[in-house]
Amino acid sequence: MRSILKNSISTLFSILLSGLFLYLAFRGKDIGLLWRSLLEVHWGWFVLLFVGSALSHVLRAWRWKYLLYPIKQDVSLRNSFSVIMIGYLINNVVPRLGEFVRPYSLKKLEGISRSATMGTIVLERILDLVTFAMFVLTVFAVYSRQFVIWFPAMANLEWLFVAGALVMMIVFILMFLKAEMMLQFARRFITLLPMKLRVTVEKIFDSFITGFQASKYPGNYFMIAVTSILIWLSYIVLLYIPFFIYDFSKNPEINFGAAAVLNVASGFAFAMPTPSGIGSYHAFTSFALTQMFNVDAASALSYAVYTHAVGFLTTTILGLYFFIVDKMHVSDVVLPNIPEEK
Repeated sequence: MRSILKNSISTLFSILLSGLFLYLAFRGKDIGLLWRSLLEVHWGWFVLLFVGSALSHVLRAWRWKYLLYPIKQDVSLRNSFSVIMIGYLINNVVPRLGEFVRPYSLKKLEGISRSATMGTIVLERILDLVTFAMFVLTVFAVYSRQFVIWFPAMANLEWLFVAGALVMMIVFILMFLKAEMMLQFARRFITLLPMKLRVTVEKIFDSFITGFQASKYPGNYFMIAVTSILIWLSYIVLLYIPFFIYDFSKNPEINFGAAAVLNVASGFAFAMPTPSGIGSYHAFTSFALTQMFNVDAASALSYAVYTHAVGFLTTTILGLYFFIVDKMHVSDVVLPNIPEEK
């Protein structure tokens, strides 16, 4: 009962936060003009971006295969892609819930233990966090001029961001080369926690250990690193292509680097506890375009609405397809905490 109440409050908060960001993004905008600008976009752009978005998720599924390798060496790319899309489908409704549904879906398709799968998802999120931090610091170093208008203190601090990016790169490498040593060191501090909290942290720690078993297979290091980089590059490309829809490319400052800057803004937007970035993505992206690159407010919002809609529809359509084809059940979504069967 307490869990249901907690989830309900969390969902309500997400909806209210999403509504607040939507209000900030759409406040004072001509909705009719926005709608007409969206209708004028040729359908071919949607097809191109839909395929590109799907391929970015294929890259994520490809990387997940390498993380799952210590548990099962022949996981199907098709099945890992299916599970990831189902997870995104659930996240479109309830933020973060998709991560808890993925282990159930993968167990049904590949017969892999749910707890072991959750360990790889924990590692996946750590990889995302470290690579995103490395990416953000690199963008701050190369495009600091754009951010100075928001954060004047960033002026002449490029060297600090370069150093930070290098530190993140070292952390990324150590996660694999010295994972066991790092985990054993961290485990010493668990005994300092209160008993009730210690039990919970021990379970989380066990998931970390399971996920980090990928570090025992040196042959996977390179491909995990390559796919991690390709994932972020694909996100930048998907933000860069729509520049040509709105003729932003006529402005010499709005180039591939500008797409990288937008990717930073959208990354922070999706980190917000809003369903699939609804509201937060629109507010952050349109604000970055208007304040950093002097794009008019109407075009900036239209760009944000269109790019978000493509991403949302991609995960929804593909997620529903695999949910139906792979015969998943609603119970897998609404009952994510049933214990692992023996």
